[in-house]
Amino acid sequence: MKEKLEKRLNELRMEFESGQKMLADLEAKEMTLRNTLIRISSAIQVLEEELKKAETAEQAPVAQQGGGEKVKGNK
Repeated sequence: MKEKLEKRLNELRMEFESGQKMLADLEAKEMTLRNTLIRISSAIQVLEEELKKAETAEQAPVAQQGGGEKVKGNK
């Protein structure tokens, strides 16, 4: 009986150690993934801001050109 218990105890200790290693690996992967997502999010933000600047720059000359013209209506 004692041998069975010792064997099972050793098996559980090995399983526990293996689980701890897996958990540490997963936590490291999680950190790497979070950092990657932060970088991607930052890149998205920069590109969105650049697109807004480009759209504003494209609209500004159009507004300046059309600002002095008056449309004549039929009466």
